[in-house]
Amino acid sequence: MALPRPAVRCFLSWVAYFVPARLLRFLTSAAEYVVWCVQARGFAEVGAASYIRRPARIHNAQFIKLGQGVTSEPGLVLEAISGFAGECFDPRLVIGDRVSMGYYCHIGCITEIVIGDDVLIASHVFITDHGHGSNSGIDRDLPPVRRCLVSKGPIHIGSKVWIGEGVCILPGVTIGDNAVIGANSVVTHDIPANAIYAGVPARAIFSLKPQFS
Repeated sequence: MALPRPAVRCFLSWVAYFVPARLLRFLTSAAEYVVWCVQARGFAEVGAASYIRRPARIHNAQFIKLGQGVTSEPGLVLEAISGFAGECFDPRLVIGDRVSMGYYCHIGCITEIVIGDDVLIASHVFITDHGHGSNSGIDRDLPPVRRCLVSKGPIHIGSKVWIGEGVCILPGVTIGDNAVIGANSVVTHDIPANAIYAGVPARAIFSLKPQFS
């Protein structure tokens, strides 16, 4: 039986009074890390030193691979969708080494999303390889939540890509190495390597010169 809320508040106040704040933060962090270690066992693969901070929503972790040193701030949503509206999918979501994700990022996959190494993803970024329904008349007769999931192709993001705050990356897109995507952009087409894109839809702003040793 659940404790009444006043009793919970009283207990937490008692703990906060008698336990030093620094020790309480340490115990909280340790407990969250233990929960992550248990959760990590459900992934297809998790590299060393990877850590997803809570709260996070992981759907079908068995289809998700994390490289080494992957980190995320709270609010991450990773969805590998294997079935919807009576249709089955074979999702593959791969996140490379040393990828850093900000607050409240959302990645949804029914086919394939591959993110390279050393990618920096700011907060509130949405990456999806699918949408609800198509342009057919049959789909328009159904509310969006009941329409079948449709993918226009996988998403491939190269290494050392910087994805700005609030960016939306749509299905069938390939982003080259070292690309930079400006905040609040909507990526609907491929982006070449060493390029800066921004806008809705994202357009070329500048081309970075390759460095020669």
